[in-house]
Amino acid sequence: MKQIKAFVHRNRVSDLIHALAAGGFKRLSLFDVKGLLRALSAREQQYSVEFGDQVISEVQMELFCEDDEVTRAVEIFQRVGRTGQIEAGWVYISNVEQAVAIGDARKES
Repeated sequence: MKQIKAFVHRNRVSDLIHALAAGGFKRLSLFDVKGLLRALSAREQQYSVEFGDQVISEVQMELFCEDDEVTRAVEIFQRVGRTGQIEAGWVYISNVEQAVAIGDARKES
């Protein structure tokens, strides 16, 4: 199993969610983050006193999938997440050692 983390511009998130769902990907989480991606416009940037630099609000999308689905998932992130800039975001892929369902774990007597 793989974990795919993608840092994308906020305006691409809705299309990415729909494209991933259409591709059969369901284990997706979204996180609002501050990042240093190149802003698409001045309205997207804000100065962060905490970080001492210009930042933008971007979204970290986290997807879990089987090893044989990685290429297809990354292709969706690249195709749909594209903004027209050379650096529209980043996709990171990591191995998942184990996944355990929280479900109905009843103790046996």
